[in-house]
Parts: sequence; structure tokens; C-alpha cells
Amino acid sequence: MPVLPGAEPYRHEGGEVGVLLCHGFTGSPQSLRPWAEHLAERGLTVSLPLLPGHGTRWQDMQLTGWQDWYAEVDRELRELIARCSTVFVFGLSMGGALTLRLAARHGDAVAGIVLVNPANKLHGAGAHALPVARHFIRSRPGIASDIAKPGVQEVGYDRVPLRAAYSLRNLLRLVDGELPQVTQPLLLLHSPQDHTVPPVDSARILSRVSSTEVKEILLEQSYHVATLDHDAERIFEESHAFVGRFAPDIGKKGSSAGG
Repeated sequence: MPVLPGAEPYRHEGGEVGVLLCHGFTGSPQSLRPWAEHLAERGLTVSLPLLPGHGTRWQDMQLTGWQDWYAEVDRELRELIARCSTVFVFGLSMGGALTLRLAARHGDAVAGIVLVNPANKLHGAGAHALPVARHFIRSRPGIASDIAKPGVQEVGYDRVPLRAAYSLRNLLRLVDGELPQVTQPLLLLHSPQDHTVPPVDSARILSRVSSTEVKEILLEQSYHVATLDHDAERIFEESHAFVGRFAPDIGKKGSSAGG
């Protein structure tokens, strides 16, 4: 199945500092592409993978689960660790949950993490019904393009496959239990007006991680997909400054660096 235009993975060979970016549930690399390019233009090595089952058609997600999505970002992280002297992980929404799990499991190999509207729990009656409903209902209306900025669209599915949603529910429960293992410096940016992930999820994450270096920023002008919204430039600039604080090699080129 061909990848949707704009949903392709993105990689850039830069210097000794690497960043892995993790996109959200039913979304694609398109939602993080401007962020990735901003970092690449400043000399960083960047990896923005397409998660399995994403970026094609929603039916393809029925064949995947959180183990597949996590395995993809884990593989990409290991490649960055082998390539770079310092590595950070950034994530949006479910990508934030994947980021937290990578941080919990890889420890000091991850120098810091940046989360944008990270998901911690599936809310509402529908989430409680998923264990049964997934056997009888294939999908429900999609959650893409929660963006305040006029004329901006996210490349994502218009349907949510319930089997995959049930797997996401299991992932979020697992990650919530691992939050105390997260010790890295943390930058968390979230939107008070988010119609997909409520602010309570960010509050829960901040209350449970063990990080001592923590900065929280409110994105007052944006909805859920803030990386494509009015506050996008602020996210890009704050995250680059965050990397500069904790990566002494940010200005150095590696021997294998390309353009």
C-alpha cells in the first residue's frame, strides 16, 4: 500500500547530536516534519520514522499494535545512539508516550526528552468499552487535524480502528506505570485547548516522573497538533534551546556527517 503524500519518513545526517521524533496515533511524520527540518537546518542528526500501520489507510492499522510502534522507535533510537554522542527524543501525543517509554528503558542513553500534548490515558465511556467493542465495531470517526490555525490539515486517518485503539489503551497503562523510571531532563509543552488529549494527562505525567530538570510551557494559541499550529515556532525554538542546554556537542560535526 503506497504511503500518503507527505507521510513519508524523514532523516537527516547532521552532527554529533541526534534527535528522534515520534508522531501520534493515526497520524504521520507530516505532523512533525517542520519541527524535524528546523532541527536539521541547525546541524542536528534527525530521525522521524513512519510508525507501522500509519500513513497508508486506517485498515492497515488493524494488523498492528503498540509493540510494533514501539519496536520501530526503539530501533531508530538504537541507530542514533550508535551514530551520535548525545541523543534526545521528542514526541507528540501517543508519540509522547513512546518517548516516555524509551526514556524509562534506555536511561542515560537518552539525554533529554521533549513532549508536546503527550497522551497518558484514553478518556470517556468509549475507552471502557474497547475490550468488547473492538470485536464488533471496526472503527469510529477519526481524531486528526485538531488545529486552530485556519487552512492547516494533518495527514492522518479519518477513521480510528478500534483494535489499534485498544492496543493504545494498553500502551498508555503500561507507560503510566513506568513514569517513575523517567529521570531525564524534560520539556513539556501542552495546549489548554486540546480536543484530543486533555491537560490532565500532562499534569499526571509531571506528577509521576522522577526528572529533576523539568520545564512546562503552555501553548495558548494551539489545539492538539500544536507542531502545525500557531505555536509551532515556539515549540521549535524552545526545543532547540533545550537541546543546547544538555548537549555540549551541539555545534560539532561527526566524521560521518552528511548534508
